[in-house]
Amino acid sequence: MKFSYTYEIQPQEVDQSRKLRLYTLENYLLNVAGKAADEQGFGIRHLLPYGYTWVITRLNLEMTYLPTHNEILRFETWVEQNSHMLSVRNYRIYLQTTDKSEQPTERLIGQAKSVWAVLNLHKREIVNAFELPMFDNTVDGDTLDITKAARLLPITDPDGEVPHIIQYSDCDYNGHCNSCKYLERMLDAKCPNVENFCIRLAINYVKEVHLSDHICTRYKADLQDVQYQQVDENGKTVCAARISLFEKPTI
Repeated sequence: MKFSYTYEIQPQEVDQSRKLRLYTLENYLLNVAGKAADEQGFGIRHLLPYGYTWVITRLNLEMTYLPTHNEILRFETWVEQNSHMLSVRNYRIYLQTTDKSEQPTERLIGQAKSVWAVLNLHKREIVNAFELPMFDNTVDGDTLDITKAARLLPITDPDGEVPHIIQYSDCDYNGHCNSCKYLERMLDAKCPNVENFCIRLAINYVKEVHLSDHICTRYKADLQDVQYQQVDENGKTVCAARISLFEKPTI
């Protein structure tokens, strides 16, 4: 079962090159996932009263075009697979325009694959979502051909390190740092010039961090690739990501 939602990009959601910020695009994807899950009866609205919530554990994203303010995106989403306590949700991202005759048209500019788990908010442990009474195990089965990211290894010789203390503005209703804030901190530390390139983003969420926790963003960059590793005070990885730039569309 596929669901569709549209968003008009606001001026405050683009950067100095007037391109949609990647962490805002991720936020769109999370909102789309939440809306679709709510419509199917197993979203946050249904889980929170029982002390559960969805958390994203992995995201792979490919974009052949980054839109600007006032452009309209349509997101198509569906669940591809449920197994091993994890749910795989896919997305296609379309840019909506009008042709010379003012007829609406759209073109595919991106796709994404996300992996989700259900967290017990009291025990802070992952549980088997498929055993919850409200869970609908309906899957679409439609797969996406997304380039598999290279393994995200620890960075032993970073080009730079930026410390950060988790603040009020970083945290969400789940009582931990919001997923998009990890990526925001990474881009604050080192932002590649994405203006004239297609983009691949791979991000793995490894460990929760909470208000007042100390983290450090390490990065290592070359002309078309930036690798990130965020660690806690004990040097344990909490999040890892890679942004790669490419010139030929893959979708």
